[in-house]
Amino acid sequence: MDAGSASSPVWGGRRRTLRNMSEVRHFFRTNDVPVYFVGATPFNLLGLDRWVRRFSFVTYYDAWDGAHPRVFTPSYKPYQEFPSGEAINNWLLRNPEVRAFMTEGLAPGVRPKVAMVFFDEETEAICAELGYDLILPSAELRDHLDSKIVTTRLGDEAGAPSVPNVLTKVESWEELTAAAEAAGLGSELVVQTPYGDSGKTTFFISSEGDWRKHADDIVGQDIKVMRRINNRPIAVEAVITRCGTIVGPFMTELTGYEELTPYRGGWCGNEMFPEVLTSERRAAATQLVRRLGDRLANEGYRGFFEVDVLVDTDDGEVYLGELNPRISGATSITNVTAGAYADVPLFLFHLLEYMGVEFDLDVDEINERWVELAAADEWSQMVIKETNDAVEQLVATPATGAYSLDSSGALVFRRAALDWHQLQSEADAFFLRIYPVGDYRWKGADLGVLVTKGRLQRDRAQGGSALTIRARHLIDSIRAQYSGVPLADPGVAANPVAGKYL
Repeated sequence: MDAGSASSPVWGGRRRTLRNMSEVRHFFRTNDVPVYFVGATPFNLLGLDRWVRRFSFVTYYDAWDGAHPRVFTPSYKPYQEFPSGEAINNWLLRNPEVRAFMTEGLAPGVRPKVAMVFFDEETEAICAELGYDLILPSAELRDHLDSKIVTTRLGDEAGAPSVPNVLTKVESWEELTAAAEAAGLGSELVVQTPYGDSGKTTFFISSEGDWRKHADDIVGQDIKVMRRINNRPIAVEAVITRCGTIVGPFMTELTGYEELTPYRGGWCGNEMFPEVLTSERRAAATQLVRRLGDRLANEGYRGFFEVDVLVDTDDGEVYLGELNPRISGATSITNVTAGAYADVPLFLFHLLEYMGVEFDLDVDEINERWVELAAADEWSQMVIKETNDAVEQLVATPATGAYSLDSSGALVFRRAALDWHQLQSEADAFFLRIYPVGDYRWKGADLGVLVTKGRLQRDRAQGGSALTIRARHLIDSIRAQYSGVPLADPGVAANPVAGKYL
């Protein structure tokens, strides 16, 4: 075996190129190179250890309190505030307990593979020093592509257009309206700055009063000014491989629900169901994502990414929304779909790109099969954030595991469970707790994730969507199991950025 490479199948004394799903599955079931997902929680890739031998999670929070055989959490964690998800991951990689765990039983010459959602150039330096392979595109390239301005330009070049827009820089209300008028965008505008969560860096402006409210966040920056459309946001993940771009299942997003998040427009979950797109729009969206993926490949990007697609509900046009060049919060559903179980989870195509193995797969055939299988599955998830202003120390939290609705309709804990892959019906749910008893909650903090079968949103007669009665009942039932004690000095525990873990 080459140093740092996974062992490839051999044929006649030579390494064999993987050419079909059976060989890919065999490769991962016999993998002997340790692969680690590092993060605050294992949420994004939870359950992938079912598919990949020697796949483990290194996390800051242990939702199972030591009972998950593939989750490692350092025992010594003195209280500290982390400014970002990147800071948590860098702390974990430097931790001596983590370093000992990741190198235990490591064969000579083998370099552990490391994946994560949030990383930076410091992460890259740590991995280089410790002899780990960070199996992700470079932080420099990811930061470049993370810009909404760059995404728009690359999409236009690839034939994956955004909502009618103009890229510009303005200093006043008069300059904004002049730029919008010249581009024929109308008076109802959506303005985005290059970086940040869409819920916090997207501004809806239709009057000078709206402008004054957001001007400090806009002036002096390159911005994207769009026509405001009635749209349905759709999320999809994809993987750029040497054989082409493989597109995962399409999902709707849960955004801005006050029962789940304090952030207007903030992402708080996903739904996947057969009618998420018509066959015509699904085909158009798939081609849009493949064109964008092929263009990103020309920039040197390879591996996993997520795209927000916008469907104009008035005329049916499909537009490029945003690019997230990373593992995303939707990955948890992508990895349990019918397509994943017919072939392999989408993330395994990412791993193939970084495992030192040769493969030659028919990407067109894979994409066609996944489109067909998308009509046979339903999954939903909700990310439950703290919505109150108070900072509290938790004295009671719900357990991680399998829940179900009993004969009276109450949500009850049934048993401990490692992931949500065994859910069978809408009466079942899996809850992943994040903060344990003794930790803190504050406005915007991620409390946990609830995954279930079936839909959690309904279409409203007047347009838009609303949470279903079942969704609201599940949210209330989980929140009722949390209780906390207010802090006299909330400054000692409130970290408004550390809730962004997922």
